[in-house]
Amino acid sequence: MRRVLVLAIAFLLAGPAASLTATAQRRRPARRAPAPKTKTVTPKVTCPSELGVGVKTGERFCDVTTSRDPATGILVEIPAHRGDATLTFDLHTRQIYSEDQVKAHTAYARDTATVVVVTMDGTILDRGIVRSEFRTGADVVDWIGGGAGPGGVKAVVPTGTEPITITIPEKVDQVSIVGEKLEVVRLDGSYTYTDMGRPVAAISNVKVEYRPAPVRKRRPR
Repeated sequence: MRRVLVLAIAFLLAGPAASLTATAQRRRPARRAPAPKTKTVTPKVTCPSELGVGVKTGERFCDVTTSRDPATGILVEIPAHRGDATLTFDLHTRQIYSEDQVKAHTAYARDTATVVVVTMDGTILDRGIVRSEFRTGADVVDWIGGGAGPGGVKAVVPTGTEPITITIPEKVDQVSIVGEKLEVVRLDGSYTYTDMGRPVAAISNVKVEYRPAPVRKRRPR
């Protein structure tokens, strides 16, 4: 009789705990949807002043000209994104190549170009700076096709490369890259150029890394 009583008490004590355990097992937390993976794409780029396509790399080079109007700059479309996106590009100085000056050792130039990345309402997101020295053809990043020079290349060449990384806020879907100034040191002196419409640098290899924004489902009418 005592054994039966003990078993009954044990059952009563274990009953609520067992019930709670079973309920907890039935009420498993809902699984959260995995965060979207980042994507890296070549965005749509509107280039008002094309330098041309590189003979060696096949990259598209675009001149950056000085301006205070975002609409006249290099326009980069940013895909719809969740959180911040990242814009990257290579920033280059640019030179007019002269074989005669190279042979005469008078082709020296040290350029520092500053560009600005702005939203379409003029808000400055960040600046990019590239500095390089030019002496010979070995300093040329790439030769640009479509010119009248030897081998059908242009006299204007990109020199020096600085990788630029810009953070793009979530609600920004387009930015503009404009020139701010160009500082030049040559054998005949030092110069600073800020006049509007002057090419001060070139860019290439434009990429955007982002997390795609969720697609909103339309409610049935």
